[in-house]
Amino acid sequence: MPSMTQSIKDLQSSQRFQKRFSIFIRLVVAVILIAFAIFPVLWIVSASLDPSQSLATQNSLIPKNAGFQNYQRLFGQDPNYKFGDLIFQKWILNSVKVSGISTILSLTITTMAAYAFSRMRFKGRVTMLKGILLIQVFPNLLALVAIYVLIFQVGNIIPALGLNTHAGLIMVYLGGSMGMNIWLMKGFLDTIPRDIDESGMVDGASHFQIFYNLILPLLRPILVVIGILSFIGTYGDFILARILLNDVNKYTLMVGLQIFTAGQFDQKWGVFAAGALLGALPIMIIYLALQDQIVGGLTQGAVKG
Repeated sequence: MPSMTQSIKDLQSSQRFQKRFSIFIRLVVAVILIAFAIFPVLWIVSASLDPSQSLATQNSLIPKNAGFQNYQRLFGQDPNYKFGDLIFQKWILNSVKVSGISTILSLTITTMAAYAFSRMRFKGRVTMLKGILLIQVFPNLLALVAIYVLIFQVGNIIPALGLNTHAGLIMVYLGGSMGMNIWLMKGFLDTIPRDIDESGMVDGASHFQIFYNLILPLLRPILVVIGILSFIGTYGDFILARILLNDVNKYTLMVGLQIFTAGQFDQKWGVFAAGALLGALPIMIIYLALQDQIVGGLTQGAVKG
């Protein structure tokens, strides 16, 4: 009897030790992953406070003579440090304008297209869905030359949609963002019971009335997800904006920041880091404000019920 009691105590202590050891290992892994994710951000913050304008000579996260000179230079407040006609505030406004308009248009077109694919049955429906998915397999880099030529030729007919215009850039973003968004939206629509549509038809509602009054309010989680993904994708794009825009005053944020690091012997990494941090604020604010909707939209749209 005593031996059995001792065995039970040993087993309980062993299980308790294994549980504590498992928790310890998880905490260690979590700390390593968090440090791995936060270190680049801390390094950029340190670089933005370093007046030396160099990353190679930055030996610690707390630079010598740390200050806000780079932020003053970024906004043109340092009389001894000028960038000519470069205006950081205009770049941010351009990025927000292009990303905002393209996101709103993309959501509008994507939602109506996904509703048609989910609720209606027509000839070529499956083929079109497969074609949309197939096109997304090819990277956008393969189409850069074709996009440039297309926008150039469109600009000869409609100058407002040509090269060096925000409208032309928005059209390109629209064409590239709707493929996967349609599939994501359709997956969410498939989880909404068709009984809602049928109840609306019984009351004499048209397809548009059913979509606008009954279905659209239920799409809020996935609309937030697709809107944020589209906004971030266009806000952080560099290649397309760099190819289609050649006027400094029309540059988006990512293209404008590249100017600070383009010189071979005149790279201004401190100003670049300061601009990158300030440029990331809109994305951070959106994530913090809508994080619950992001998780709900992704999880609900991933499962067909």
